[in-house]
Amino acid sequence: MAIRVYKPTSPGRRNSSVNLYEEVTKKTPEKSLLQPIKKTGGRNHKGVITAQHRGGGHKRRYRKIDFKRSLRLDQEATVVGIEYDPNRSANIALIEFADGTRNYILAPVGLTDGMKVVSGTDRVEPQVGNSMQIKHIPAGLNLHNIEMVPGKGGQICRSAGSYARLTNKEGKWATLVMPSGEIRQVSMNCRATIGQVGNTDHQLVRLGKAGRKRWLGRRPRVRGVAMSHHAHPLGGGEGRSKGGRAPSSASGVPSKGGRTRDKNKSSNKRIIRGRRSTRYGVRKFK
Repeated sequence: MAIRVYKPTSPGRRNSSVNLYEEVTKKTPEKSLLQPIKKTGGRNHKGVITAQHRGGGHKRRYRKIDFKRSLRLDQEATVVGIEYDPNRSANIALIEFADGTRNYILAPVGLTDGMKVVSGTDRVEPQVGNSMQIKHIPAGLNLHNIEMVPGKGGQICRSAGSYARLTNKEGKWATLVMPSGEIRQVSMNCRATIGQVGNTDHQLVRLGKAGRKRWLGRRPRVRGVAMSHHAHPLGGGEGRSKGGRAPSSASGVPSKGGRTRDKNKSSNKRIIRGRRSTRYGVRKFK
């Protein structure tokens, strides 16, 4: 991947950079794998805004991604091309099976046109782009598109440049080191894809101007301390003041480090070491 940094020919160009998408080899999407996306403006079915600062943006069509990789086991597929996906930070790969069926998968680092990928059982070679159950994957490899529930489809490590390291397998549980530093266990029957998700330079891109943010469908964000007292918990007062309370959203939900995760979540008991460190070491999730 490569990032192009512009010369400061204008205020908008001064701090902007763009991704050259050198991995992309196919410019037009597969029509049979597209479906429309209805814009909501951050509103739910009652018309109430539940996701702030959303609206506008360029029109997109959803690409149907095969996150399960379990429909055609032990059938080899050929990579037709690597495409850009406007709905996610990672690039996607179009693969074609022997009977002409085509699917989209996440494109890992090193996957190029003409390569073979296969999703199957223990007979599958542990190569980049291949998918299999974790119990058949050698320890020490990088994984992405990892299932948390067998058969549900990949949920972990799907964004650009992300991967989890398979460190240990014991009994019916496998231990993974997550990108955040968290160490958790998943079932050995869960499927995962070998390799690191591509487009690793995605996080290095700087938008540079407000207009590019609007193209992505993000509306302006106003600071809470700049609002009046009835519009935000941090608003009001003579001058800017937080009022001695922790940062929060307009509805009072803690932000900037506030814990919002459900303490009774069933998957919490499989977290060996939490991602948050403390003064006396690494905190274990309770």
